[in-house]
Amino acid sequence: MNICVIGTGYVGLVTGVCLAEFGMNLICVDNDHQKIHLLQQGKVPVYEPGLEDLVIKNLREGRLSFSMSIEEGVTSSLVVFIAVGTPSHDDGSADLRAAEEVAKEIGRYMDGYKVVVVKSTVPVGTCRRLRKLIQETQARPIPFDIVSNPEFQREGSAIEDFMRPDRVTIGAESEQAIAIMKDIYSALYLIETPFVITSLETAEMIKYAANTFLATKVSFINEIANLCEMMGADVHHVAKAMGLDGRIGKKFLHPGPGYGGSCFPKDTRALSRMAKEKGYTFKILDSVIEVNEEQRKRMVNKIEEKVGDLRGKTIGILGLTFKPNTNDIRESSSIAIIQSLLTMGAKVKAFDPVAIEETKAILPEVEYGKDAYDVASGCDALVLVTEWNQFRRLDLPRLKNLLKTPIFIDLRNVYEPHQMKRLGFNYCGVGR
Repeated sequence: MNICVIGTGYVGLVTGVCLAEFGMNLICVDNDHQKIHLLQQGKVPVYEPGLEDLVIKNLREGRLSFSMSIEEGVTSSLVVFIAVGTPSHDDGSADLRAAEEVAKEIGRYMDGYKVVVVKSTVPVGTCRRLRKLIQETQARPIPFDIVSNPEFQREGSAIEDFMRPDRVTIGAESEQAIAIMKDIYSALYLIETPFVITSLETAEMIKYAANTFLATKVSFINEIANLCEMMGADVHHVAKAMGLDGRIGKKFLHPGPGYGGSCFPKDTRALSRMAKEKGYTFKILDSVIEVNEEQRKRMVNKIEEKVGDLRGKTIGILGLTFKPNTNDIRESSSIAIIQSLLTMGAKVKAFDPVAIEETKAILPEVEYGKDAYDVASGCDALVLVTEWNQFRRLDLPRLKNLLKTPIFIDLRNVYEPHQMKRLGFNYCGVGR
């Protein structure tokens, strides 16, 4: 089957490459010349474990190609995936301009029956809106179907999530389109992946409901952590006991500086905005968003409580990305914390295994070290913000000797408080 994926950002690139690995013929289209040039050489502009190897393999085997021509992609394919970005407007609503423009281009170049698949996360009702745009831009009436097929890929483990998903959601109104989508994902039937076949609107809502519920778990456990600090309890034991309840589950019960990344912040805001547009106040979700914003401020307060007046002090930051195994700094708690520290007059030294260049573009005033020890040297405090594996086994006595004062603030609870205090650190975590 010939498939086109429009948009080679995180979602589009992973989708295209994994479908090629399933044996499909893929053409991935983007209007970014530099990105396409890199991809044609087998170089991946995003950091995702295993992705570059799959790009190189499928380029070599002839199932994968990259182009700047939407016309080439549409005319050569039966199925066209829309996988462009839908960032937030200032009011929290999703910016659909890229998706709308792509829909118009698809309509303009459509030369026969197509299945248009919306992979981007879009507000409920968007698929019908895009279908109308395609119809309005067709030179002559040509039949096509539109499908909502939301993605559930976690950055850092996206390939595994695509190859072994918890479920595949297909929103469609045509039996022909459903059959084609099942054919695309037929490899997943071998591992008994559940398929949810539903309406367009329901599929669109499933994506938002899933992400906002996970964000709710994050904000909830952070609230519990804050109470634990006040009451002398240990949030790790609380979270473990909660997670052993099958009705709750252990995932996303990890206290810290709050959620970030390309999905949770914009999806929570977008669903809240959708509710308001219908005259409904989504009280729980609005509180989740507020708690997340406050949590970052609490982390800065935690640093200030340990260090004192931050003016002229040097704070070391370990980790810049919103989570490990990605170079994505969008909505990163680390970036927000650094910005607050700079505003308060502190100097900041930082290190991240993969995202230093991305961060330099927005925070040139930060000093960047070559590793954790380089960052720690001469600092008034060291703050662990992103739990990269290489930060889990640091040489603690060496760190202590490098620091100006042995203050270690662990925003991911990587280390044990008793061990850190025994080694002579002025240590604090979150909720412990």
